[in-house]
Amino acid sequence: MNRIVVVGSSGSGKTTFSNKLEKILTIKSYHLDSIFWNSDKTHIEREEFDKRLNQILNNDKWIIDGDYSRTYDIRFKKADTIFFLDYPLDVCLNGVESRIGTKRSDMPWIEDEFDSKFKDWIINWHKDTYPILKELLEKYKNEKNIIIFKSRDEANKYLLDLKS
Repeated sequence: MNRIVVVGSSGSGKTTFSNKLEKILTIKSYHLDSIFWNSDKTHIEREEFDKRLNQILNNDKWIIDGDYSRTYDIRFKKADTIFFLDYPLDVCLNGVESRIGTKRSDMPWIEDEFDSKFKDWIINWHKDTYPILKELLEKYKNEKNIIIFKSRDEANKYLLDLKS
């Protein structure tokens, strides 16, 4: 495991999982949200984002967490391992609610509310993006180490086993 992608809906805990994995494997993690977003809640241009992502992908070792579905294929091609935090919608919505008011390593601001547009985006992710992700995982199933967790307990047990 040297080039690792962590995907899942917002609120699934991708950054938390990546940070724990980084400590265990001593491989630097990169959070796509921290690349994309500016502290004033604006974002960088698509070309700049792609340039930064490609710079990371050209390294020998990395952990990249974030959904950013338009970049799935390029990240999956370069990865040797893909983790999918495949959690139910309510778990992801609760995950976002639980981080309101908390400083996060992947975002340059503190969320002070659960924005209704963001909530709708998560609900729609489970309807629209989820099937696309599942199709891509199927495409790469014979080439990549794909690990799918259905619960936080499964992910935490995996990390504990990896640590020992």
